[in-house]
Amino acid sequence: MNGDTWPLLSRVAGSLYWMARYIERAENVARVIEVNLHLQLDLPSTAANLWQPLIDASGDTAVFRDKYGSATQGKVIRFLAQDAANSNSIFTCLRAARENARSVRETISSEMWEQVNSMYLQMEGQWSKIESRSLHETFRGIRLASHMFQGITDATMSHNEAWHFANLGRQMERADKTSRILDVNYFMLRPSASGAGTPYEDLHWAAVLKSVSGFEMYRKKHGRIASRSVVEFLVLDREFPRSIHRSISRADDCLRAITGTPAGSFQYSSEERFETLKADLDSTTVDRIIQCGMHDYLDGLQLKMNTLDDALLADFFATSAMFQTAGAAAVY
Repeated sequence: MNGDTWPLLSRVAGSLYWMARYIERAENVARVIEVNLHLQLDLPSTAANLWQPLIDASGDTAVFRDKYGSATQGKVIRFLAQDAANSNSIFTCLRAARENARSVRETISSEMWEQVNSMYLQMEGQWSKIESRSLHETFRGIRLASHMFQGITDATMSHNEAWHFANLGRQMERADKTSRILDVNYFMLRPSASGAGTPYEDLHWAAVLKSVSGFEMYRKKHGRIASRSVVEFLVLDREFPRSIHRSISRADDCLRAITGTPAGSFQYSSEERFETLKADLDSTTVDRIIQCGMHDYLDGLQLKMNTLDDALLADFFATSAMFQTAGAAAVY
């Protein structure tokens, strides 16, 4: 650990890490649902099912099928937004974020606690009253509340070891969700799929970009929408905050700030795994990604990130017996 600060207890560090991950996850889920609601208005009624890919991207396909069967709009929104038994639903993520925040109230600012508590209480109380016409406002509200939490965190919390653990969790969640969203949608739009090569292909790629709040920044940098450029932007761009490369680099910066280890040397297994993953992203080109197969590349990338997650848990959080996986409902 950094010698200038007293090392955080594993329990506190873990709570901060997962608090930030769960809020980021809730925002991501809200955004992709909102984007899908808009996309279905632009596509013909004969278009492929737009809701099944959201379940596939969540990694909970079998769980959803067993409980709900076919992926209709209502069922998918219920599962991803309000199902308390789904460990990745917005409701469950906000509940887990709140419980983690509660356990470290002495470490975070009072404004942070008030914001995460407000997010959970609003989510808890609104679903029984919600009507279909207000779905857009609901998910937009969740996104804005998450942005506010991030702003409050950066503005009111000292940028010390505790802040770096929270930011580490946020960045790891971003990298994971961007890879999943891109993987599932690229599979839908592969050359043999019905959406590829049609006038609606650009709408699908625009939706992918909007799913990570990247549409405007992509257009400013690349202009016309093209699948190759979208892949390059979301995987390898070094400036866009939700690209995989940017998120992994920022996460590594947070870890180095926590440990005080200089770049190029290692005290922990997670530091070495970060270095390996960054070197892979630095040396990769979009042509190489497409040549080796987009799904295969992203699948390998997700495996590396999962291994990195395991290393972080072992290096910093393993003294507690109450740790859960990234998809678990609550950590402490």
